[in-house]
Amino acid sequence: MRIEPFRVDVPQADLDDLHARLDRTRWPDELPGAGDEFGVPLARVRELADHWRRRYDWRAAEAELNSHPQFITEIDGQRIHFLHVRCPRPDALPLVLTHGWPGSVVEFLDVIGPLSAEFHLVVPSIPGWGFSGPTRERGWDVDRVARAWAELMRGLGYRRYGAHGGDWGTSVSRALSQHDAEHVVGIHLNYLPTPPLPGDPDRARLAQGDQERLAQTEAYLRDQPAVRKINGTRPQTPAYALNDSPVGLLAWLLDPMTMWAAPDFSISPDRVLTNVTLFWLTGTAGSAPRLHRETGGPPSWRTVQPVGVLVLPEDITRPIRPYAERRMPIARWTEADRGGHFPGLEVPELLAADIRAFFQSL
Repeated sequence: MRIEPFRVDVPQADLDDLHARLDRTRWPDELPGAGDEFGVPLARVRELADHWRRRYDWRAAEAELNSHPQFITEIDGQRIHFLHVRCPRPDALPLVLTHGWPGSVVEFLDVIGPLSAEFHLVVPSIPGWGFSGPTRERGWDVDRVARAWAELMRGLGYRRYGAHGGDWGTSVSRALSQHDAEHVVGIHLNYLPTPPLPGDPDRARLAQGDQERLAQTEAYLRDQPAVRKINGTRPQTPAYALNDSPVGLLAWLLDPMTMWAAPDFSISPDRVLTNVTLFWLTGTAGSAPRLHRETGGPPSWRTVQPVGVLVLPEDITRPIRPYAERRMPIARWTEADRGGHFPGLEVPELLAADIRAFFQSL
């Protein structure tokens, strides 16, 4: 496997084009007093767009990305971009960290420092995202991504490693634990949907808190956000607008981030905009959702390695432990006191500490 060094170096002309498009934004109207009932509010998008145009510094974000060793390789015909940050200790356990949607490798920028003190870190961009570029053929589902990660870790010389993820990173990590079971020592997840399956304890046998979590899960499955439905059915249709309008892209990604993060939305404007700008500059806002369209049906991955679960109180859904324990060998279960769907951006110190504690226990 050929691996080449990579540095982010966006042409100034691309940034000038972005600024010109922001200046020419054709703003929609908004119903008075609607708040967020019809979608992300106009005032919120205007505020962030103004910050994007006048104060946000992509070159600073570029420098931060370039402060970590980055590489490009090709696996199964697809370009793969990844950060590879080695621990000073040669015998440290390697970890592969997988992001989700609407995130990117930006989700892990604030945990690389604390985790790389004890682990070798491999942080890939899922095919279709960021500097991995758009997928060029059909078939890039979760299982294919997991197999690519297994090949990547073999190519880097790692024969024993752990995996962490949330959102799509959860699915990829679970699939990886099956497809490369011989080498994966454990997986850590900060998002674990547990819809009821045949044989699960009846609702009446669950504790009151778990009954509330089951109701939350059922409500989410019944009324999934429009962005999830579109990603899973017709991702090409919004791609035309997302690839042409930076403010349209900002609103599209900001909406689920706002819905799924904790209510105080502790994610900084610059982190939000680095994530959005990464999608914009790489033209992958339309290709990233293909993973949802390609991955169909309920997961069937069998996990035999120890599993650590970090439960965030403000997440989209929260796992039901009796259900989770029927599906996989839970070795660590942490109920956090704060945080939503994006712990690497919201509570990075809490996420890093739980990942560290779980893998050290192995």
